[in-house]
Amino acid sequence: MAAYDVTVIGSGPGGYVAAIRAAQLGLKTAVVEKWPTFGGTCLNIGCIPSKALLHASEMYEEANHGFAEMGIGVDPKLDVPKMLAFKDEGVAGNVKGVDFLFKKNKIDTYRGTGSLAGPNKVRVTPDDGEPQEIETKNVIIATGSDIVRLPNIEIDEERVVSSTGALDLKEVPRRMVLVGGGVIGLELGSVWRRLGSEVTVVEFLDRIIPTEDGEISKQFQRILGKQGMTFKLRSKVTGVDTSGNALKVTVEPADGGEAEVLEADVVLVAIGRRPYTEGLGLDEVGVDLDDKGRIKTDDHFRTSVAGVYAIGDVIAGPMLAHKAEDEGVACAEIIAGEAGHVNYGAIPNVVYTYPEVASVGRTEEALKADGVDYKVGKFPFTANGRAKVNRTTDGFVKVLADATTDRVLGVHMIGPDAGTMIAEVTLGMEFGAAAEDIARTCHAHPTLSEGVKEAALAVAGRAIHM
Repeated sequence: MAAYDVTVIGSGPGGYVAAIRAAQLGLKTAVVEKWPTFGGTCLNIGCIPSKALLHASEMYEEANHGFAEMGIGVDPKLDVPKMLAFKDEGVAGNVKGVDFLFKKNKIDTYRGTGSLAGPNKVRVTPDDGEPQEIETKNVIIATGSDIVRLPNIEIDEERVVSSTGALDLKEVPRRMVLVGGGVIGLELGSVWRRLGSEVTVVEFLDRIIPTEDGEISKQFQRILGKQGMTFKLRSKVTGVDTSGNALKVTVEPADGGEAEVLEADVVLVAIGRRPYTEGLGLDEVGVDLDDKGRIKTDDHFRTSVAGVYAIGDVIAGPMLAHKAEDEGVACAEIIAGEAGHVNYGAIPNVVYTYPEVASVGRTEEALKADGVDYKVGKFPFTANGRAKVNRTTDGFVKVLADATTDRVLGVHMIGPDAGTMIAEVTLGMEFGAAAEDIARTCHAHPTLSEGVKEAALAVAGRAIHM
């Protein structure tokens, strides 16, 4: 008899949630984790620490530039080591919370690198000591993702850093070059820009956050530009000279042309992430990968090997913690014989800068490409009463609805607390809401969320406050 019903390799958002749900369903469950703490990239060196620094840096900037206008006199002084300690304290609380949840749900934990050792077997290889094998009926691979590296740039996590090193800079760099205009880079770049760094973003494509709605991307760049960020689009970094006191960053046009050299104190490389599948024994047992190195799965998260499942960043789909969490729940339920399911058409995405960018569903570009007839409703925060008194009027809400049925196809917003407000329309889309449904739902006044209602009203050309 197998020692476990389910063994999860990896304890990030997908893995630990899958393990907890499996245990809730009465399955004897184990988790294998190679790091000293649980929580994976998200809790240790990703979502959680970055949000701590985003919050702290926003408070610092507001104290420097916003408090006086509200009649509050302060003289803020930046203490970077203390800010990093604040970040580390938040991380510690979260990873300890996962440890507590494992114990509460009677989940066994193993420290070491997990790999497939054959049918219904997981090998655990600790940093010190002999490997051991676990007998298990099912395996869930939830090993997440790793940073993408540029072949010609060596990351030392001191002057040339990934997102990991950017969370732990000991002082504010006077000049930072950010390679990549995606979510992770812009979030961390905005942290150090607020703390005093001159940030230049080098992006290979013709716009930042290229997977978002084009209108949102354009306004987002304009707002970040007003805040002090500089952008070089359709450009690529071809080398970083680290020999001198200042880093010399060679930047060339994406389509070829004359190069220029930028000087920087820190270079942040944030060009994306790749699935982490090395060392898992996938080849040995016959688990198939796709052409992007992701584990192939069917609609029930099953791989090509019976009893082996995969979720999160190692499979197709957006690399988002909450996507992995939903997959973890669904996968555990499927293993337990229930009807687990994830609606990939209603997974929100958020950029936690200030203002925030949030979206769910389809963009205008995607709808046009597919020939879908749709209507648009937009509402600016300049016309929202709460945003006016809070002095947070940058941005707008855009609702896209089917021209015939009025069903909401996508919602895109940039503005204060957009990451929270997107939950309302995500819920609406999950239940097949029409724009009219959102428009006729009473929203508290005065709140920022009234902007969502007004945008839904605007789909039918009847916004009240515009």
